[in-house]
Amino acid sequence: MEGTELAAFQIIASAGTARSMFVEAIQLAKQGKFKEAHDKISEGESCFTEGHQAHATLLTSVADGTSITMDLLLTHAEDQMMSAETFKMVAEEIIELYETR
Repeated sequence: MEGTELAAFQIIASAGTARSMFVEAIQLAKQGKFKEAHDKISEGESCFTEGHQAHATLLTSVADGTSITMDLLLTHAEDQMMSAETFKMVAEEIIELYETR
């Protein structure tokens, strides 16, 4: 496995792990464990960054003139990235709500 397929799997794995950590952060906040919740968000951000780096590599290739075929796997990777990023924002809002109640 190499190239676009490898990058897509890296994005999917990293984004999925990040999203799981954001879910865990909400559960921790629900239990009143706010420091742990914020730590989990930070861990998730680190995982997300790994996927973002793979994504940036693809974007750089396209900018350099390499043609990349948009297939189902790459579409799924893009969707997972966007989902994780959105979920992070929602998780941060939910944690803040738990903190203020």
